[in-house]
Amino acid sequence: MTQEEDIKNAVAVMRKGGVILYPTDTVWGIGCDATNAEAVAKVYKIKKRDDSKALICLVDSDNRLQRYFRDIPNVAWDLFESISENTKPTTVILDNANGVASNLVAEDGSLAVRITKEKFSHELCYRFQKPIVSTSANISGQPAASNYRDIDPVLLEAVDYVCASRRNEHKPHTPSSIVKLSQNGEIQIIRK
Repeated sequence: MTQEEDIKNAVAVMRKGGVILYPTDTVWGIGCDATNAEAVAKVYKIKKRDDSKALICLVDSDNRLQRYFRDIPNVAWDLFESISENTKPTTVILDNANGVASNLVAEDGSLAVRITKEKFSHELCYRFQKPIVSTSANISGQPAASNYRDIDPVLLEAVDYVCASRRNEHKPHTPSSIVKLSQNGEIQIIRK
């Protein structure tokens, strides 16, 4: 299967409210349409994760990011620019998320988002045209799946589609750094 066919299949599944397993710019992820509350609820159930714990979303560009936040502080753009020069992918938690599933937004109205530059996940986000949930492919409390071979068989059975791309890859991957950015421009490091 070509990468293009793989992405087309994954997009079709997410458009129908399905859940996918896919390679990201960090570890393998469990994903779905970030605007579909039922799909997001399925992800929480599959991970056996408390829905009070927020999930991360991936987008393909600054333009897409702007569609899902009411006010992005100027310092955020400086932060995103410096992140793109950095080697480790960084997730930024921003206030005032809108247009996504309510069960994805934290109680304080914030949402964790990352602009992905990695070829597969970037193209997947671009083709889907909406944010995609990206939570590590593991049962809550277990280690994240760096590679396809690390994914628990229970998860492989629980999702609606498993991407074929990058399944043979065997190299170390780590979760992203996480930074919280408040409206007043204060930056808090959540995970290095």
